[in-house]
Amino acid sequence: MNFPPQFLDEIRNRLSVSGVVGRRVKLIRKGREYVGLSPFSNEKSPSFTVNDEKGFYHCFSTNEHGDIFTFLMKTQNLSFPEAVERLAEEAGLEMPRQDPRDVQVIERAVKLREAVEAACMFYQAALHKPEGKRGLDYLHSRGLGDEIIQKYRLGYAPSGNALKAELKRRGYPEDILKEVRLINEGKEGRDSFDFFRDRVMFPIFDVKGRPVAFGGRIMGEGEPKYLNSPETPLFHKGGLLYGLALARPSVVDKNQIVVCEGYMDVIAMAQAGFANAVAPLGTALTETQLEMLWKLVPEPIMCFDGDKAGQRAAARSAALALPKLLPGKSLQFALLPSGQDPDDLIRKSGPEAMAQVLSSAVALSEVVWRQVLGEHQADTPERRAGFERAVFERVAGIADQAVREQYRMLFKERLRDMFMPQRTFTSGGNRGGNNRANSGRAPFRGKPAPMPMRGKPRPSSGLAVDRLREQILLATLLNHPEILDHVEERLGAMILADSRLDSVRQSALMHLSHQPDLDSQTLRTHLAGIGYARDLESLLGEDTYVHAAFARPEAEAAKATEGWDDTFGWHQRSSLEADLRQLRETLATNPTEETIAAMNSLAEQMNQYTHE
Repeated sequence: MNFPPQFLDEIRNRLSVSGVVGRRVKLIRKGREYVGLSPFSNEKSPSFTVNDEKGFYHCFSTNEHGDIFTFLMKTQNLSFPEAVERLAEEAGLEMPRQDPRDVQVIERAVKLREAVEAACMFYQAALHKPEGKRGLDYLHSRGLGDEIIQKYRLGYAPSGNALKAELKRRGYPEDILKEVRLINEGKEGRDSFDFFRDRVMFPIFDVKGRPVAFGGRIMGEGEPKYLNSPETPLFHKGGLLYGLALARPSVVDKNQIVVCEGYMDVIAMAQAGFANAVAPLGTALTETQLEMLWKLVPEPIMCFDGDKAGQRAAARSAALALPKLLPGKSLQFALLPSGQDPDDLIRKSGPEAMAQVLSSAVALSEVVWRQVLGEHQADTPERRAGFERAVFERVAGIADQAVREQYRMLFKERLRDMFMPQRTFTSGGNRGGNNRANSGRAPFRGKPAPMPMRGKPRPSSGLAVDRLREQILLATLLNHPEILDHVEERLGAMILADSRLDSVRQSALMHLSHQPDLDSQTLRTHLAGIGYARDLESLLGEDTYVHAAFARPEAEAAKATEGWDDTFGWHQRSSLEADLRQLRETLATNPTEETIAAMNSLAEQMNQYTHE
């Protein structure tokens, strides 16, 4: 039986070579490849390699070489049709029926692909013609260079029906152009017309890097801002990830993939050096896309905008992934500052800021905990019971028993720490050494959309002063929640040196984000009700107020705001100075242009916090 090439390709796309081979051979990752003992000979030193990126295995001891189909044929004595049938079932695909029309279907698919490729080349050429100058200027204004524009094959769709005229001149019939939605059927007897007109064009590629559809962005005012190709025989948006073909080498190198929200996010990330970024295609993450991600890396990073839409996208991704978790398979979440996307952050603060956001990604378990905490109060026994039930209802949806039990153990510990604190913390920090509330899990850092301005606290002679300033910043907000709008983004982006107080900060911001009109007394009652009574007693006392009268409850709001800003400026300058010292030390031993550029960037940031 002759199988359509697209069918075999789809099986290869859905099943990794390491996954198929790994059921029979114990594989160990080594750089871009996996190695193991050959199944074709009795050897003691591994000479058998698997390369998922290139889609083959190779045995150096026997010279056996092939893909997933030949591996099953060689190791299980199957014919080619038998191997295809077995792997198709595993991939969730129905076997194609033997039909004389198959050849016609394949030939038509080839014509459809050729038409989309011709359109892609037309749009690329139009971008560099006089009529495309506006589109090219727009891309340049977004910070994109010619090299990245060429790499992602960006283009311009002229006004009118220029694409239709050109492709028909080259012999493409209208029915082909309509089937891949390059042109639309005219209504009421009118002529067909170009689907995309006067838009910057973003080709969408399949896993082999072939264009199959497009996204078009308007450059001025108007709706929709983005117009995407509808689904066609070549394009199923829930089964592709934008940028994956170009990102794959970097994903393999870094063993990490970053999922952004849109086309420009991916391209801006790539230009800034994060070539391992992809994006869903105008929809929430789908099950198919999640499975594709997990075949590439064990814990993809979901990087969403720091606005409410981004938080909703994070919640949807968490809800999708939670039931499907497996040992070693999960998600991480890196949330950007409020109102910024990757493009904004990189252009404003540089690649270093994006790297810091990604390095501060939190675990899926933290996102789940935070969602429940944001939806339920826990300041009475009844509400605590409701909160606890909601936590374990989420956990119950995890299908894998081992993962489900680990989540139950983690959340039991966190509930115990929330309702029955075991340690006393003072304004001087954590006296008890390690904070048991954080043992066994990644620390939960930030408000719903944080960008940590600084990394982990570093030892320094000014550490005690830095911690005092952090306590003052938090105490001022707790006593004056009316200043929330003024301080929320900056306080939400910090990581306090005292992990216990950092947890108070997170909880306070979460309560205020859901109930912005909370007064100070009610806010403190809520926090005390979820286990922070002792922390508040230490924080909101003379040990803090003696250094900052503006933080007192009776201080005027204007004084509190002014004092908060001043304290924050000193805190940021101190942290930047520590970073600058580290860079100077690096420069002494490794004088690179990157280090010098980073020092200049820090110096510019320090100017914002200079006190006369």
